[in-house]
Amino acid sequence: MNVLGIDIGGSGIKGAPVDLDRGDLITERFKVLTPKPSTPEAVTDAVRQVVEHFEWTGPVGITFPGVVVDGVTRSAANVDKSWIGFHAAETFSKTIDLPVTMLNDADAAGVAEMAFGAGKGHRGLALMLTFGTGIGSALFVDGTLVPNTELGHLELDGYDAEKRASSAVKDNEELSYPEWAERVERYLQHVEMLFSPTRIIIGGGISRKWDKFIPLLKGIQAEIVPADLRNNAGIVGAAMAAASAQRSAE
Repeated sequence: MNVLGIDIGGSGIKGAPVDLDRGDLITERFKVLTPKPSTPEAVTDAVRQVVEHFEWTGPVGITFPGVVVDGVTRSAANVDKSWIGFHAAETFSKTIDLPVTMLNDADAAGVAEMAFGAGKGHRGLALMLTFGTGIGSALFVDGTLVPNTELGHLELDGYDAEKRASSAVKDNEELSYPEWAERVERYLQHVEMLFSPTRIIIGGGISRKWDKFIPLLKGIQAEIVPADLRNNAGIVGAAMAAASAQRSAE
């Protein structure tokens, strides 16, 4: 089964059709920049561009960088605040005239990694963390998702953790990998104290350079591994969610 997945991020909106038997993209992904300001109207138009690029006519899965409950976006840390309380799935569906399923972006990435990547077959408590514009999180107990955890907003040293340890902060403050890894380790220690995961999966765009920082994270008891699907995990997870919704509706 092939389904279009679209991943809305703080800096880019990317999508591609996904082969759900293999958990892999069928074609090169298509990306447009996240509009500024990133209002629902502007982002909806960008999503329409992605759908039209692939001339897609089936179900669509879409991720969002915030809490999503029943297709309604409940938070908006790295996009325009007008998303809060917005009926996003319904609006997207009307705009592109296709069935739309929405979920949190890190949840989507985690679902994909648990099915096809670094979390496959893991029992116990696993935590997916995506480092990008912010820090997204997806928590799994014996493979079952606990949705919308948003652990990037835990307080760390008086700040939202993502304001100290996201990969965007690394770039903006021109931190070296050792300097940034020190902050990431501090954050992971805080998360580990609260949840005691046995495996932590590191995703987001910076995961392709995992060898530059994961070996530096020595003060963590959990096994730390890079995401296998790298920055495509959100697209794959979005497509998986749409396929699941379609099966439930049939």
